[in-house]
Amino acid sequence: MGTVTLGVSIAVPEPYGSFLQRKRAGFGDPAAHGIPTHITLLPPTEVHTDALPAVERHLAEVAAGCRAFPLRLEGTGTFRPLSPVVFVKVTEGEAGCTALQARVRAPSGPCARELQFPYHPHVTVAHGIAEAAMDRAQDELRDFSATWTISGFALYEQGADAVWRLEREYPFGPRTAAVPRQAADLSRPPAPSC
Repeated sequence: MGTVTLGVSIAVPEPYGSFLQRKRAGFGDPAAHGIPTHITLLPPTEVHTDALPAVERHLAEVAAGCRAFPLRLEGTGTFRPLSPVVFVKVTEGEAGCTALQARVRAPSGPCARELQFPYHPHVTVAHGIAEAAMDRAQDELRDFSATWTISGFALYEQGADAVWRLEREYPFGPRTAAVPRQAADLSRPPAPSC
């Protein structure tokens, strides 16, 4: 029985996603081309391959109980000195992202896990690079802003080459997936948003 490394995230749509990925690469972050621009819901998590069907059912159930919500990225921040990260801030939709990641990582579900740091939705634009490059990232993207409506999230798998690849998308709402009727908790009303 093997394992895979999975992540769950909200993709930053075009043209913003490619723009921020190019900027991240330009700041000298070697991981930039292997990581699609995103807001993390489940950080890299190793699971047994035989658990994948349960993970996919769980994510489909989570998505089915959510509805779209607005999100705005604006300005930059950093986790330094605690963690060598510069990010674009989520200034609208933070509560929705926080609720959504809590559902994805539900203690009773197949994606349950503890986090190294308290959850803080953000879009990483520099990680683990020279301080001067981190300062440049924080300064150059200070005026960046983007607004869109989040209507789902996605499951990614990290390959042996360290590149993250899209495995499946989970749009919000009851059309989300072929979840067996008996597997869904139909007694729970859908959340107003995640």
